[in-house]
Amino acid sequence: MMNCGLVTEKNEPVPLKSISVEVRVQDHVATVSSTLQYVNEEERPLEALFVFPLPADAAVCHFSAKIGEQEIVAEVQERKTARDRYDDAVSSGQQAFLLEESEESLDVFRLSVGCLSPGQNAAVTIIYVTELAVQADHSLRFCLPAVLNPRYTPAGSAAGIVSEISSGCGSVPYTLTLSVHVSSPKPISKLESSCTLDPLVFLHSDHTQATVNLSPGHMFDKDVELFVYYQDTHQPSAIVEAGVTTAPSGSLMRDPVVMISLYPEFPEEVMSLATQGEFVFVIDRSGSMECMMHQGNGAQKRIESAKDTLLLLLKSLPMGCYFNIYGFGSYFENFFPQSVEYNQDTMDQALKRVKEMRADLGGTEILKPLKDIYIQPCYSDHPRQLFIFTDGEFRNTKEVLDLVKHHAHSHRCFSFGIGEGASTALITGMAREGSGHAQFITGTDRMQPKVMQSLRFALQPAVVNISVDWTLPRGITVDTLSPPINVLFQGQRSLIYAQLKGKSSGGSEGTVTVKYSLKDQPVTNQLHFCLKPTEKTGLAIHRLGAQILIRSLEQEERLGNTENEHIEKIMKKLRKRIVKLSVQAGVSSVHTAFIAINKNSRQTVKGPLLQRRVKTQARRCAAPIRESQSVPFREQSLDMASEADALGTPFLPNPS
Repeated sequence: MMNCGLVTEKNEPVPLKSISVEVRVQDHVATVSSTLQYVNEEERPLEALFVFPLPADAAVCHFSAKIGEQEIVAEVQERKTARDRYDDAVSSGQQAFLLEESEESLDVFRLSVGCLSPGQNAAVTIIYVTELAVQADHSLRFCLPAVLNPRYTPAGSAAGIVSEISSGCGSVPYTLTLSVHVSSPKPISKLESSCTLDPLVFLHSDHTQATVNLSPGHMFDKDVELFVYYQDTHQPSAIVEAGVTTAPSGSLMRDPVVMISLYPEFPEEVMSLATQGEFVFVIDRSGSMECMMHQGNGAQKRIESAKDTLLLLLKSLPMGCYFNIYGFGSYFENFFPQSVEYNQDTMDQALKRVKEMRADLGGTEILKPLKDIYIQPCYSDHPRQLFIFTDGEFRNTKEVLDLVKHHAHSHRCFSFGIGEGASTALITGMAREGSGHAQFITGTDRMQPKVMQSLRFALQPAVVNISVDWTLPRGITVDTLSPPINVLFQGQRSLIYAQLKGKSSGGSEGTVTVKYSLKDQPVTNQLHFCLKPTEKTGLAIHRLGAQILIRSLEQEERLGNTENEHIEKIMKKLRKRIVKLSVQAGVSSVHTAFIAINKNSRQTVKGPLLQRRVKTQARRCAAPIRESQSVPFREQSLDMASEADALGTPFLPNPS
């Protein structure tokens, strides 16, 4: 499938000449640098707008543009200030570049390129850092998303950046070059990918450094997944990163930051899996689930993949538990008015109905089925486990996450992103707020181990009373940047970021102690670490820590929004703190933006500036929508008009 970048009013493309991506993986942190090369082939100056995906946990930390031989590096400013400066520059004929994060979903960004002269080339570079998730087979997964699906907007929701995700254009061929450098204290075993790679080249005899390139000719019409395998299983570790001596005293960027990686191992005597529980499965049956999982050969429809995943789980539940199944779109259906006991008869009923499921319920409105589940009383001695299967095409992501967080005390949430382009903000966010685990299903080859891992986690006894204590030399104190740990799973990584303040009056070692209870048995895990910065990580750890703190503050602000005057003052201070932290750390937030202006450029613009938006070839995949006849246990939506989510859009100018 071919894609295009900027499109003129005559449907003549402003082609994306090339995408060049460099990835540096250090243990389980990746720094990604993407350069996008565009050219204006029109006879008038234009403004180019395009919207693209990034991983939800990515910390965008650099944005620059190169026009000819001149490079303009952007700075982070308060969002309205940056937008005003951009508008003023463009209206006066100056070249300007603006990078903004979506307010609705933190995995969507918009790049505005203003006053690109006729025949002019522009190379835009975006750099971000991100954590790599541990997979069921102990590999680390890196995904370079090529797909940005249109997001469904429920009735009454405000439009925003995600509403600009569009589809439909002619074909423009271009290629992606991707180079990967991996380094780790542990020997590298192998790299695998969903795409064709050149042979892996080891740089040292101990196999601790290696490089690999994507084979030439890749058209970037599907996500690029990389799986990094180390020879030794993951162990608890700590990385201490030095701060910037020129940063303000006492600021996050001035002090050292430590990243603690925990891999809890539970005592065998308390690790017997539960035989009880209430399992509620929520499956997306909106029109977009009729789309293919990916654009490669042998791809199945998303709804079929979700059904296969659900069938595998249904057949693996322990006898005597309780379960129910919901399907949702513009409205929702459930198999039973309330959860029923799992036995041969109810399982057979459910298996038959699951096989008959279709993607025929219209839009993507998940709030109503979630609210219906949350008002149902829980069963005594049967902890509620919520399993959600969706392609994640929502615009109200933050509203969904806030609802899951509000009910986190009553359940655990395990989420499955089905197909390429599933919103990482939604899938990982629901699992994080619901103290569960997230998986991404993009094909059949890795589905079964992922599904069974999530089921094992759901059947694992709940870890409660989690506390983290620090033992540090006199003179050093710690400010934890991460939110409190609310879930631990056997062998699954948990990360803690913390700012180290002050100077040691003696001693060069610190200790972090994690205590928790498992089946009423106290467990203690300890990690000793050296306080001297030893890793050459640049500022990756600082920026990840800053980004995590910013996300926590943004959520606190959303949950605190109210008409109360006193609360409004508190929220105003909170907003100022977010902006200050974002500017100092040089990472994006919902209240800031990257702005770059070429002050040496100025041209006369007669009449309104041409404005071009990114459009990509549409993949229409809407299933027929059933008539909303009255049936038991169905919640009717007020609005079934929007079918936007029935389109999946492969994205081209992806800087991730």
